[in-house]
Amino acid sequence: MRQVAESLRDHGVKVLIIDDINRLRMHRADDQDVLDLMRAFMGLGVTLILTGVNIPGTGLLREARWQPKQQSWVMPSLESTRVHGLEVTQTERCFELVALDRFRTTTPAGIQAFVNHLKGIEEHLRLLNARDGILTEGTMPEYLMCRTNGVVGLLGRLIEDGCLEAMASGKELLDEALLDEIVIGRNDLTHPPDSEAAAPTPKPAKRRSRGRNTVFDDHGPRTGQAAG
Repeated sequence: MRQVAESLRDHGVKVLIIDDINRLRMHRADDQDVLDLMRAFMGLGVTLILTGVNIPGTGLLREARWQPKQQSWVMPSLESTRVHGLEVTQTERCFELVALDRFRTTTPAGIQAFVNHLKGIEEHLRLLNARDGILTEGTMPEYLMCRTNGVVGLLGRLIEDGCLEAMASGKELLDEALLDEIVIGRNDLTHPPDSEAAAPTPKPAKRRSRGRNTVFDDHGPRTGQAAG
């Protein structure tokens, strides 16, 4: 911990982000040790951000319920359950839970936010035949929205698997034809990461041809337009 604290200080780190905390399970002793380590990070003088899927349901913050009227997660009354002598409620008192919704195309601002996110991903693609606008021009934004319904996890899964296929095939390029061969589903987000049983893989379905899209084509904003 002293080495970590010195490293964060020497590098001027202001924010420490830890992903996939939903993988922690409180019935496992090793995972309890990891949670204790995260609590220790709270004293390092940095802003600590923990991210994951269905965090309330994992028990890290204890089971919570979303209250539409209050627009917030509400925790139940305190319990006597202890982990390594520390109340599990200690974690919930130190954090504010922020729920992130999926991208939506109901407003121009929502469309722009989705395209901006695609642009950020696009800048980090390292495919040999990648080009500017590979994810943000033409009908690709509409295609990605239709395939993932704006869910960030599904979008990341689709693009990641697409890149692996592009490299394995030697195509080194993402396009709709290649992504049509990638099968994703909502169980990709909810399937337990440590489960021994793998979910069955359905056969890819052929994508139907579609006409002009009135959401992306007419109501933009767009970052570019493909010719032809």
